Amino acid sequence: MTFEIGLLLTLVLVALVFFSFDWVSSDVVALGLVLALILSGLLTPKDAFAGFGSDTVMMILALLIMTAALIKTGVVDLVGRAILRHAGTGMNTLLLVIMLAVATLSAFISNTAAAAFFLPVVLGVAAKSKVSPSSLLMPVAFASILTSSVTLISTSTNLVVSGLMTNLELAPLGMFELAPVGIPIALTGITYMFFIGRRLIPNRAPPSGLLEEFGVRSYISEILILGDSPLVGKTLAQANLGRDLDLTVIRVLRDPDKYLWPRRDMVLRAGDVLLVECPRKELLKIKETAGIEIRPDVTLSDPDLKSEDASLVEALVVPGSPLVGRTLRGIGFRERYGLQVLGLNRHGRNLLDKLSHAILRVGDVLLVQGRTESIARIAEDGALSVLNAVNETAPKRPRAWRAMAIFAAALILATINVLPLAVAMLLGAFLTFVTRCITPAEAYREIEWRVVILIACMLALGSAMDDTGTAKYLAERVADATSALDPTWLLGGFFLLTVLLTQPMSNQAAAAVILPIAVQTAVRLDLNPRAFAVAIAVAASCSYLTPLEPACLMVYGPGRYKFIDFIRVGGPLVIVVFALAIWLVPKFWPLTLGS
Repeated sequence: MTFEIGLLLTLVLVALVFFSFDWVSSDVVALGLVLALILSGLLTPKDAFAGFGSDTVMMILALLIMTAALIKTGVVDLVGRAILRHAGTGMNTLLLVIMLAVATLSAFISNTAAAAFFLPVVLGVAAKSKVSPSSLLMPVAFASILTSSVTLISTSTNLVVSGLMTNLELAPLGMFELAPVGIPIALTGITYMFFIGRRLIPNRAPPSGLLEEFGVRSYISEILILGDSPLVGKTLAQANLGRDLDLTVIRVLRDPDKYLWPRRDMVLRAGDVLLVECPRKELLKIKETAGIEIRPDVTLSDPDLKSEDASLVEALVVPGSPLVGRTLRGIGFRERYGLQVLGLNRHGRNLLDKLSHAILRVGDVLLVQGRTESIARIAEDGALSVLNAVNETAPKRPRAWRAMAIFAAALILATINVLPLAVAMLLGAFLTFVTRCITPAEAYREIEWRVVILIACMLALGSAMDDTGTAKYLAERVADATSALDPTWLLGGFFLLTVLLTQPMSNQAAAAVILPIAVQTAVRLDLNPRAFAVAIAVAASCSYLTPLEPACLMVYGPGRYKFIDFIRVGGPLVIVVFALAIWLVPKFWPLTLGS
């Protein structure tokens, strides 16, 4: 082992730890890794930054623009109304139609976008059909992931694998090359969820409207003791907040940024801020109680907000939202959006931090109040997804059909090889701008730039593993240890290793780490490297065991699921996908060269 190989393996190991524990954002970890590769001399700046100008990154960027146009133009309204029209209220038909619709869409846009796309639709359908959202949301998330291997553009992971294959001197993946494996996996997975998986999902949400169900949840909020409050001078025990308002006092803020633990004999003062936990309906009663006010109403009140123009909604923080990783105070939520956050719920648990200082995460549910038009605007901007019923009388959106036609045309041009894939996607993105399906400002705001950065950085890591000989070195060790085994066992081993890595870390990162090693191992053993690349592409999208996959994370809170639910339902599904992949991959990509 050379010094360069040892250093690169050390950097990769450190990066894997950071990827797995999510101490910082994955894109920040990837940028740090690229910087370390440059400073250590393992890559030149030119080679390290080459990924940012690659056709893979440009293709992903164009694809994200077209995806944003599909969502922005109101395609979700068309799909939602179609489901409501055809699904009826029968549970079996409803579940099957929704899964097929999600899976079909996810074959052509990222599974994260498809899940976000369908979340409000499914919640509305559940409310109208009087079924529990928990029985539909996990099947939706899994259906969106199951078609990740149908087309090249189903997920950005496939594009990363294709880009890395080019770096490893293999032909890139074709648009539908993965379909012989991906379609059987999708159909079998949907069948499993329809007949078996849904029976393993606990009914964790009552069969009522989601807004009503969320209304009985507890929220964290802040209330201010006013100077004329009858509570001033009383102890917490005498105030009887728990009996009168069903409030649980968690902390008391008396001095700036100084918390006090509540005690029964603590005497309340004017100006005290109480961090409380309470159901939504009790939180709203505070407005009618003399002497105390919800803190956001006091500091950020809107005298022009009339009751008939006000709405109170639960809204979900979705992937790509500018709120992710920020605090309400840091982003200037009230000033920026003209809305008030009255409470925060995270996966059924409440936070003990000051509300305005809590760092928001994907899947958080905010209790938001403000003008109806302001709520509609923040939903259109993609910062939040409002959890309410689908509007059956959705306005006509003629640009939706235009956006779908452009997207389909770009796919056809790439599929029949009239244009290279990256050029076809870029042409489609350009046409969405020219035809005003979406403005550049809207598109750039919707793009999940962290994905673009992560993918570009992972391509740099792949180059480093090849240039330093690390991939070849590890491949030799693996080849020596498995030379006596049947090639199918080796293929299965790399598949399972990728599945294990992709649970705690991003799919793209897992594929970038394993693919060079697997390809070099196949070359050393005179096996077909393309078969291993395809298997890893399929395995990297096998994210059913934990709710850490963005599509699963979005349904985790609204479905009131627990971590163990994903293991219970996703475990058998992983076994099914593994068995199908190990059986089908060698049939279409023979493991032995020349066979």
